[in-house]
Amino acid sequence: MMAQPQLEKKLLPRGRTPLTAKAVLALCVASFAVGLLLSGRVSLLPSASAPGKVKTTSASGCDDSLAKLDGESHDPKGIMNEVSRTHHAIRSLDKAVSTLEMELAVERARSGGGTGGAASTKAPQKASVVIGINTAFSSKKRRDSLRETWVPTGEKLRRLEKEKGIVIRFVIGRSGAAGGGPADRAIDAEEAENKDFMRLDHVEGYLELSSKTRIYFATAVATWDADFYVKVDDDVHVNLGMLSTRLAKYRARPRVYVGCMKSGPVLSQRGVKYHEPEYWKFGDVGNKYFRHATGQIYAVSKDLAAYISVNQPILHRYANEDVSLGAWLIGLEVEHVDDRSMCCATPPDCEWKKRAGNVCAASFDWSCSGVCRSVDRMKLIHNACGEGQEALWGAAT
Repeated sequence: MMAQPQLEKKLLPRGRTPLTAKAVLALCVASFAVGLLLSGRVSLLPSASAPGKVKTTSASGCDDSLAKLDGESHDPKGIMNEVSRTHHAIRSLDKAVSTLEMELAVERARSGGGTGGAASTKAPQKASVVIGINTAFSSKKRRDSLRETWVPTGEKLRRLEKEKGIVIRFVIGRSGAAGGGPADRAIDAEEAENKDFMRLDHVEGYLELSSKTRIYFATAVATWDADFYVKVDDDVHVNLGMLSTRLAKYRARPRVYVGCMKSGPVLSQRGVKYHEPEYWKFGDVGNKYFRHATGQIYAVSKDLAAYISVNQPILHRYANEDVSLGAWLIGLEVEHVDDRSMCCATPPDCEWKKRAGNVCAASFDWSCSGVCRSVDRMKLIHNACGEGQEALWGAAT
């Protein structure tokens, strides 16, 4: 028995579906009601001059449109304009409510109600930019190479925080050894000498970088009330003044995610670097990731850092930390800023750009996912591509 051929469905062009009279009427009633609520001009009590009737004053002019719908002639264009204006008003109101809810949630988190921590009686310090340098127990030489180049030390570090609002901390957790092992004690001694660490309630491990990132943002938000929160690896060269100046351009925009955006392949092969065990979630083998900032350095605005802080218990962790961050933000109303000054190559690239007046915010080698042999080369790169102290202290923040 032959199967009957299916009837071909004719699809209307997207966005051109005509509205029926009932649909127009429903939209108009909705806009009329919202208009009355927004204007506050609705009366809930019967009018004294007309007992038994509820008197209302039109706020959107939709009553005329309702009357026209009952007749043979009406103006769909005018009705849709009213619907569009009302929809815009609702969206603006919704964004305002969302912002207030986020601020309330952050305050709850800071007081211990959202992160499971103890209640804090200390208000977060105001700052412009918080820069967390991701580091490990075995990376003391890397940290020293940064302190000798672009990371201020001692009184200069304190002055940078006070005068420019730029906070810099090396971010590290604990070793997991019972009672604190030799690695923990070494960090304690280094912290006592330099006072430039942010210690996290987190057990260090390469496969735990996504967790560390979540906890870093939560800790930073609870400690500093900043416009931007930056994560950078300890083998990247940064020009603090240029980074601060570029971020200042986006201060007035809500929910900004800044970095060098990429979309690399999802690696399903076991044993290779950056293997993604959950590759199947990203579609067929050979697919690419969604756009996200490369992990060497990126910045998120206050709203996004607060979102991560509040929701960290339910944010999924993928194998790669930069992919995890991109996944946390992909479903939100977020502005992705692809800033190529944050991924310049090392000399001669960043040196040529500096001579041309385009100082880089950050430099590293793609082949090494950071500066190759950073301990040996960081000073050379700083001398060739560094912006100078005058640029830092004169930078916009």
